[in-house]
Amino acid sequence: MGKGKTTSTIGLIIRALGAGKKVVLIQFDKGYDGKNEHYSERTVLRKLKESGYPVEIYATGKERMNADGTFRFKNMKDDFTEAKKGLKLAKECISKGKQDLLILDEAIAAVAYNLLDKKDIEDLIDLFKKNKRFELVMTGHKLWSGLEDKVDLITEMKKIKHYFDKGIPARAGIEF
Repeated sequence: MGKGKTTSTIGLIIRALGAGKKVVLIQFDKGYDGKNEHYSERTVLRKLKESGYPVEIYATGKERMNADGTFRFKNMKDDFTEAKKGLKLAKECISKGKQDLLILDEAIAAVAYNLLDKKDIEDLIDLFKKNKRFELVMTGHKLWSGLEDKVDLITEMKKIKHYFDKGIPARAGIEF
């Protein structure tokens, strides 16, 4: 857990779009039921898309926000199905996509939370290396041994202190 991984990639998306690049964002384990949007960045990205900017957004995962505002941590069967859906989308984009930038937000975290296997992500990286015609960014935490050798760049965003640890809930526009 921390703060800034997705926020950083949204900045990268804005930079790429400003440079005329085509962007695909696939978010793992950040579901959207079509009505209740809990991730504010997607609201802006959808507006950019409607304005003609070349950005595609795919939210995979089941809703994790409970009606009382708390977060559901336990995985359900549909969470695994959704993770595989995100994996399939990523493979299609890597193999056939026409994007200049592909962001797989929380793909690494999907492994940490047992939604995907390490091999799933390593296979994506191998597939990318065979189709290296765009930039690929993956976010998440809890890197595993050997992953560092497969990639070109790793940035560590380290939580030093977070108010969440004191029980302060996530806030719209700040954490989501």
